[in-house]
Amino acid sequence: MDNTAKNIFFLGKGGVGKSTSSALTALHLADTGKTVLLVSLDPAHNQGDIFMRKFAEKAVKIDDKLTVKEVDIDYWVKKYLSDIQFQIKRNYSYLTAFNLENYLDIIKYSPGIEEYAMLMAYKNIRRKANGVDYIIFDMPPTALTLKFLTLPNLSLLWLDNLLDLRNKIIEKKEIITKVKVGKREFETDKIRNKLHEQIEDYKKVKAVFENPEKTCLNLVMNTDKLSFSESELIVDNLSKFNISIKNVFLNKYLDGFDSKIIEEKYKHCAVQIFPASEKPLLGASVLKHYLQSLPSFIRL
Repeated sequence: MDNTAKNIFFLGKGGVGKSTSSALTALHLADTGKTVLLVSLDPAHNQGDIFMRKFAEKAVKIDDKLTVKEVDIDYWVKKYLSDIQFQIKRNYSYLTAFNLENYLDIIKYSPGIEEYAMLMAYKNIRRKANGVDYIIFDMPPTALTLKFLTLPNLSLLWLDNLLDLRNKIIEKKEIITKVKVGKREFETDKIRNKLHEQIEDYKKVKAVFENPEKTCLNLVMNTDKLSFSESELIVDNLSKFNISIKNVFLNKYLDGFDSKIIEEKYKHCAVQIFPASEKPLLGASVLKHYLQSLPSFIRL
């Protein structure tokens, strides 16, 4: 999964302008010569409207430096459930007499499935992003985004407990699961092997999310009280999992608002101001013209 591409996540309350902020940032980085992949993980998929282009799972080139794709969450939910079915059949062969498809039809409505599917899509995107400098993620509203970003931590807690339980079962039944061949020792228990594999996988994702050299979280907000309140909620929740916000994007900024309020509140963050535009920011040429009007752009 790991490569040199840097994650840039745009998160915040619904409607604050995450999609516009991520599109502007993607164009800015591409203009500086960086190779950028802009990914919409928001089921609303606003990037098509912003660029006035049709996007899908297969990335579409905007120019030599920028490509855009929209993740089909339904596809990845089905893919995730298909993988579950495969693992059940492989590790619990005695259950193959049961009709697993009926149970999977129920499982797809279970809490947590959507964020696991999103994480699967994310890992696939990152694994295939060879030669890309930045992967920019236009994220869904707060609740789903927080679940997605904290999923590796919570999954590791769950998997550690499952591994401990499996070890106790093996010990109690006095089952020998390790075979020594020469100087190497091999684990033969399929379930324990799978748990170790998943633990290592989530550790890698967690390490990327927590590494400021590989992941940059940008909080998008407007100048209203509701936006401020939800932004504080996001910061507080992520800090519990050792994940911090690097930059604040103050979108739809109106003259007269004191931006120092934001700078004081988020002292350790750089603040990028996007003034309110007189006309809709739609189409690559309009977005680029807007970028040219900005006095500066923060370093990502």
